[in-house]
Amino acid sequence: GGLTVKASEGVTIVGGNGAASILSTQSQPSVDPAIGPGGDLTVRTPTLRLRNGGQITASAGGDVDGPAGDVRIEAETVEVSGTIANQNLRATRICGRIVNVGRLGGFTGEFDFDLHAARRIAYIGVTFRTRTIDEVRKIFRRMAADLGEAMRDGTLSLPIDRSFPLDDAGAALTHMKANAHFGKIVLTV
Repeated sequence: GGLTVKASEGVTIVGGNGAASILSTQSQPSVDPAIGPGGDLTVRTPTLRLRNGGQITASAGGDVDGPAGDVRIEAETVEVSGTIANQNLRATRICGRIVNVGRLGGFTGEFDFDLHAARRIAYIGVTFRTRTIDEVRKIFRRMAADLGEAMRDGTLSLPIDRSFPLDDAGAALTHMKANAHFGKIVLTV
């Protein structure tokens, strides 16, 4: 069966001490052999945090003959820290997609190329650092067309963790490096 987790404030899944904390749903055999898909796992929360190897998975387990269920994340914000590339590969369904947007969890780590190939995952890296001015303008125009009204009326906004005066840029950097913030760190002029 499936599992839906609804949390009004947030869900934090933290691994540690070599053992990951895992939120999962798994189809288990009730009659040997069981046939059918694993259950879907849905997490509905404003904020989802995965730290130090915490994982969310849906899988067919044991002698179950069938595909794993889907993991659906319905969150306004997903915060990831720690080295979790391989956990992401294991949690992504076959022919799924991972988009590497930020690297708060670190810039390097282990990557299981065999698992990536076996699951046929599209792994897409994105950054604005290597885009031309024209590419950025095109993205901005498309974003404004899609989200402009929601941004203007306040339906869509970015969370602000903390603001610092420009003279305190060093303190802002220290705060960012501590990786304990949620939302944007703003420098005011």
